[in-house]
Amino acid sequence: MRKIDRYLLRQFVQVFLICFVSLAGLYTVIDAFGRLDDFSQGDVSIGEAALSAGRYYALQSLGFFNKTSGILTLIAAMFTVTWIQRHNEMTALLAAGVPRLKVLTPVLAASVAIAFGAAALREFVLPGLRHELSLDSKDLSGDRLVELKPRYDNVTDILLGGESANLAIGTIENVNFALPPRLSGVYGNQLVAATASYLPSDGERPGGYLLQGVTRPAAIDNQPTLTDEEGDWIIVTRRDAPWLEAGQAFVVSGVSFELLAAGSKWRDLASTSELIHELANPSTDLGPDVRVAAHSRLVQPLLDVTLLLIGLPLVVARGSGNPFVAIGLCVAVVTAFFIFTLGGQALGGGGWIRPALGAWLPLMVFAPIAAYQAESLRM
Repeated sequence: MRKIDRYLLRQFVQVFLICFVSLAGLYTVIDAFGRLDDFSQGDVSIGEAALSAGRYYALQSLGFFNKTSGILTLIAAMFTVTWIQRHNEMTALLAAGVPRLKVLTPVLAASVAIAFGAAALREFVLPGLRHELSLDSKDLSGDRLVELKPRYDNVTDILLGGESANLAIGTIENVNFALPPRLSGVYGNQLVAATASYLPSDGERPGGYLLQGVTRPAAIDNQPTLTDEEGDWIIVTRRDAPWLEAGQAFVVSGVSFELLAAGSKWRDLASTSELIHELANPSTDLGPDVRVAAHSRLVQPLLDVTLLLIGLPLVVARGSGNPFVAIGLCVAVVTAFFIFTLGGQALGGGGWIRPALGAWLPLMVFAPIAAYQAESLRM
């Protein structure tokens, strides 16, 4: 790496970190003032409250980076180029016979690395921190119960529901599973229990919910196991499954606890592989918005690079050393780009166009523009 490459790379990283810390810090300060009572509730000391607030916003900063990395990369690249043009360093390099594209190679390489680094964050880091990122400042311990929205299992036609969900231990409280007419002849139209927890498939046993303290139907231990036309389990009782304890029942379901408890928010912190798995799951009937989200995960790094190749040449071609011009151009480019991107996703999620087209349409429109704009970097 040449000295000028190290200089530009250092300049780019400094601007990127300054922008990220400034915006994340501004968000933290504004948000923290409205949550001071949440962090200091109870008999906690000032140090403990500060530690809780620090951990909470450290995790939230990961989500903030995920949402703003593309914009911050463009800002950092445009300011870096504006800086060297203002001090006539670009002119000196071009006069020395160094091609413009070669001068900007460190900035472009760092921008691409950030785009794919943000994609790796979405795929491998955020899904593992799903529970921590979903915590509210009023419940940093994670013991608070959240409202549970019922969801159908499309294979068994059972409506899975309950009063609330405990995300910390993965249980449904005050379970109420509504049975379809074809299953209600033996058990009635409801399964009522104290709690339920999801058990993944293990050997010959399929995945499903283990109900504890079943009160309806009465004497569940003496009830027969319900099966479908092919003989596969639907509701298993202790009479036919010795591994169940008194008052327990097992309801076969492919609807995971994470999907049932998180509802529509589940897709925001799920990895692409999880989205694809649930879309292929016959038990779940996910809407076109989830299909748009899965395609958007694949196209997002390419969109970040496309945004850079559209915005950066505007500064390079103009040759302006005025940072305010760079700010204005950056705002204009980002506004138009994101209006079109969000519009395509909204159309795909609403069923107006195919979900795949809604996610890929911005790239199809802006990639040729980015390719045309990038030609100015070679001159």
